Amino acid sequence: MYEGIHKLIHPEWTSLAFLSQSQGILSGFADWIVSSEGILNMVDFLNTWGLIAIGLGLILGLFTRIAAIAGTVLLMLYYLMNPPWIGLETSAAMEGNYLVVNKTLIEAVTLLLLTAFPAARAWGLDSMLKFNRKKS
Repeated sequence: MYEGIHKLIHPEWTSLAFLSQSQGILSGFADWIVSSEGILNMVDFLNTWGLIAIGLGLILGLFTRIAAIAGTVLLMLYYLMNPPWIGLETSAAMEGNYLVVNKTLIEAVTLLLLTAFPAARAWGLDSMLKFNRKKS
């Protein structure tokens, strides 16, 4: 079930390479995902459609707080599976030399900050929902 639907977006994509290289705190969780093709397909499906839902929520300003929290959780999973810490060798190409902070951590913190500030409630579709609730 999971294999067919998300493969329409990018048929060759899978999280297998990323999860196989995991050396972080969550490497055991990554190993468990890779151990079963069914679980891997489900994770690929959830990752693909989760990114689409989070992105649409943030772009449209609809359910922004929920999208930002979900994005933060997803990015922290990515970060904790493959952190840029000293002593961890990685075969993945990196965009620079990192000690602790990389772009994934910066994006996660930015999304976390987005949950604290009411920007979407002022300019996004959330503002229309808020306006309609006040009228009722």
